[in-house]
Amino acid sequence: MIYNVSSPISCYHTLKDLLKDILIAVKGEEKNFTEGSLERALFLLSIPIVLEMCMEALFAIFDAYFVSLLGNEEYLATIGLTETSLFVVISLALGVSMAATAMVARRIGEGKPEEAADAAFQSILIAIAFSAIIGVGGYFYTPDLLRILGGSEELVSQGTPYARIMITFNVVLMLLFAINAIFRGAGDAAIAMRTLILANGLNIILDPCLIFGLGPFPELGFKGAAIATCTGRGVGVLYQLYHLTNGKGIITLGWKNVKVVWSTIKRLLYVTGGSAGQHLITSSSWLFMVTIVAAFGSKVLAAYTISFRVIAFTILPSWGIAMAAATLVGQNLGAGQPGRAEKTVWKASFYNMVLLAIISVIFIIFAVPVIRIFTDDPVVTRHGVLALRIVFAGYIFYAYEMVIGQSFNGAGDTYTPTFLNFIAFWIIQLPLAYVLSHYTSLESTGVFLAIAISSSILALMAIYVFRLGRWKKIQI
Repeated sequence: MIYNVSSPISCYHTLKDLLKDILIAVKGEEKNFTEGSLERALFLLSIPIVLEMCMEALFAIFDAYFVSLLGNEEYLATIGLTETSLFVVISLALGVSMAATAMVARRIGEGKPEEAADAAFQSILIAIAFSAIIGVGGYFYTPDLLRILGGSEELVSQGTPYARIMITFNVVLMLLFAINAIFRGAGDAAIAMRTLILANGLNIILDPCLIFGLGPFPELGFKGAAIATCTGRGVGVLYQLYHLTNGKGIITLGWKNVKVVWSTIKRLLYVTGGSAGQHLITSSSWLFMVTIVAAFGSKVLAAYTISFRVIAFTILPSWGIAMAAATLVGQNLGAGQPGRAEKTVWKASFYNMVLLAIISVIFIIFAVPVIRIFTDDPVVTRHGVLALRIVFAGYIFYAYEMVIGQSFNGAGDTYTPTFLNFIAFWIIQLPLAYVLSHYTSLESTGVFLAIAISSSILALMAIYVFRLGRWKKIQI
């Protein structure tokens, strides 16, 4: 059943009340989300998550900008290859993060903060173990990895110091993801937000200082960008650990939590496997989509790249709503309120659809000036505009899948969305994109249509499976 819902803003009678709750959300003063208004709970949780994600997006933009000032295209290419090589790290980090959110939220909902703290520590142990294995291998084999990914000998020579630092010290990235997920699971998304503001803000400041040797800082060139990133993230992790151990939060880690609980680790790894699989399936399918698009030339590929960066940035608020819903589902299942958990998902899905509909209309209308911000080339502009308009039309329906998919994860059912993603992206999207683009007159437009069609089908499948209700019986 899809509930009849009103706007989340409609629960505020005055602007003063709205502004007051925005301040409460940013400060993280509200902790109990298993009772009271669902609209208000979604609102309070979504705001800091959206700000957190926006900060991460801004960091990526500034990092690439400062490196571009060095005037060496090999450096920018190295960043791209390093991000590709960190593909497994990010997949595992997202997997551990979702498992941590699900288990911590469930224990908090059950009113068992001590068990939530135990789960949090086991999540941290898993993150450290994964990152140590990758870090050691990365230190010794970074040049070989860059070659495998297609880097020239010149790129390998110039880019190895940067890539080696980023891969070797991947532990700061892994812990940043995992501990922020712990805070979100506990309903304290404001600390996760402040962590990324601190980490990425410091990185943005250190980038030009270490790259160009400003003030008392040494001039380190390209590798200075890597040191700035790892330093900023490292400080962010220290900030997280302070809040985990200061005894003032919902979850407090003490010496009594510093122990290995194999039964908890086993459950976390099971959930991690499904969540990491989702990211691997989705991301790898996009890599193959790029090869299909590349067949139509560099200008079409440039249009594809530009349009999807725009889309990725503009739907950040939608992902904020989806991740807030995941926390609420976990906590309410833990509190023995599956009906409230289900109602949360339908409400959040509806709000997300309205939000994405508004965003889509805006970008469908203003697609031309938006693409022209990035390029003056008429061919790139034409294909970029087509991509924006077609994909945004399909994303109106995909709004439901965003929330439902994350809600499955929040319930600890990470394998259902993994299976649905595999069907949508590998069984439907990739073959359809290839057939429409290579065997019809649509050419590259067929790729964009395939994305919109498969996204809509994925939403319908997610709604059907969610209504079966099996996710309510998952034990973690």
